[in-house]
Amino acid sequence: MADGGLAVTLRAEMPIPLDLAFAVAPGELVALVGPSGAGKSSVLRSIAGLYRPTQAHVICAGEPWADSASGRFVPPHRRRVGLMFQGYALFPHLSARANVAAAMGHLPRPVRIARAEALLGLVHLEGLGDRKPHQLSGGEQQRVALARALAREPAVLLLDEPFSAVDRRTRRALIAELAALRATIRVPVLLVTHDLDEAQALADRLLVLDRGRLLQEGPPSAVLAAPASEAVRAALDLPAQPGAGPVFSRAISAAALGPAAASSAATSAR
Repeated sequence: MADGGLAVTLRAEMPIPLDLAFAVAPGELVALVGPSGAGKSSVLRSIAGLYRPTQAHVICAGEPWADSASGRFVPPHRRRVGLMFQGYALFPHLSARANVAAAMGHLPRPVRIARAEALLGLVHLEGLGDRKPHQLSGGEQQRVALARALAREPAVLLLDEPFSAVDRRTRRALIAELAALRATIRVPVLLVTHDLDEAQALADRLLVLDRGRLLQEGPPSAVLAAPASEAVRAALDLPAQPGAGPVFSRAISAAALGPAAASSAATSAR
């Protein structure tokens, strides 16, 4: 693992199965993809300290955050994590500026407002610091959430389906802005998404998960062009390989007709 990077090993059987290990370099964006229930959000929560699997080994920027073997566990509020959720999670009674400043408990009070304004400018919300969340569009609220995630000066940025609650046009704009922003935040970034177009546009690597296991990893173009197994194809909801469809269809049709037809279909498939 490069200095400043993230290294993660997680193991658990219940209640959420996990069995995977991976690393993310500084400045690298890795997308966790797979079906609902694959364990993607549980991975983020484990890194943030919001979930404790049976076995966990998490090192970020050279600091061990979790080590089950030694019993070490750094509580969530002491981990330098920037979290961004699909539901914004903004304080409705606070202005955009105050929402961002609320994440700056590590800074002296006199510098928080100026820093919050600078971060709002970074996400293209100049002049909107006084507005409450209900006075902002969905895209603007998500930009406030991103500014707040950056306000903690995180060692890692965790994005849990951050663009799923906005329309496609706004999503494209936010994806472009996040891609540009990566040049200024040289920290590991983990993105959970169900949108493969979004993953291709942003990610340096894909991690394909299903039932808590890592099935394949690699550049998006390589993984999508050559899934390592039918399990990967299913996890990504990709079309079956040529030739597999007709046999499967014959088997289904034969099964509907009865045992004799099913046996005949299986013989012909061989």
